[in-house]
Amino acid sequence: MQTAAFPADAKRVLVIKHGAFGDVIQAEGALRDIRANHPHAHIAVLTTPAYRGLIARAPFIDEVVVDARTPRWRLDAMWALRKTLRAGHFDMIYDLQNSSRTAFYFRWMLKDCRWSGTAKGCSHPHRAAEPKKIRTLDRLAGQLADAGLRIERTLTPDVSWLADDVSELLDKAGARKPYIVLVPGCSARHPQKRWPYYDKLAAALIADGHEVVLAPGPDEVELARTIPGIKLTDTHGLLSWYELAGVFKNADFVVGNDTGPSHLASHIGTPGLALFGSYSPAERTGIARENFGVIEVEDLSALAVERVLAEVKRRLEAV
Repeated sequence: MQTAAFPADAKRVLVIKHGAFGDVIQAEGALRDIRANHPHAHIAVLTTPAYRGLIARAPFIDEVVVDARTPRWRLDAMWALRKTLRAGHFDMIYDLQNSSRTAFYFRWMLKDCRWSGTAKGCSHPHRAAEPKKIRTLDRLAGQLADAGLRIERTLTPDVSWLADDVSELLDKAGARKPYIVLVPGCSARHPQKRWPYYDKLAAALIADGHEVVLAPGPDEVELARTIPGIKLTDTHGLLSWYELAGVFKNADFVVGNDTGPSHLASHIGTPGLALFGSYSPAERTGIARENFGVIEVEDLSALAVERVLAEVKRRLEAV
């Protein structure tokens, strides 16, 4: 184990963050703090192909290195990744993924580097007893603080820089401000995260005079057709993450499930409300912000439309 020297002298820094989307969004503040503590270093981020473009857009990152996460039994791929990472000559690594896979990278590829994370034997260990049980943002802040960094932005990520100008997109669809965005879907692998009454909520909001907008992803296109409101995909097709960020940034309010787009809306700063069942504790995800609330219930199918509508109205009046 190396001496845990303060890593401010690092000239080349690697940050590991594979995903998923919501986790990448929440790591924005941590990336800003890493940059602030290493103002003159070359900072690269190791991520998966799905998030290469997103991270490349960050104004405080110098390089993106892609990890296809090939099975570890593919020794040729592991050797190629090892060669790539070692060629980077990184002298400080922040493992924000902290998975068994990244611990493998530490043991077999970068053992001689200063390393912040939970990998056994690393030079700058995260000292929390059970990091996985800590709220995401607090966990990131704790890890960086244990590495000796000054923490200013980790707890308040802001990805408003992701947003494209979507004025023409909204005009083409006939969406007028102020509008409310509904996010009725989530990953097809987790149908239990879907609140089933967005059609009734949309109808009630429209009846109250609100403009309702939907920007479904590929897994929600069919679902969106059953919900009243303007579907941006009808006139534009599937939106990129940057266009979706622009739609959220211009919205009056967002209502969504426990899914990546809801995290995006929260960390752009748009007022909103996330609906959580018992699948994962909302408090641990870090989605709740001063302007972005949560309703958490045991069974989403038992969450009444009236309760959600009342909370949306209450929060809209408070804005």
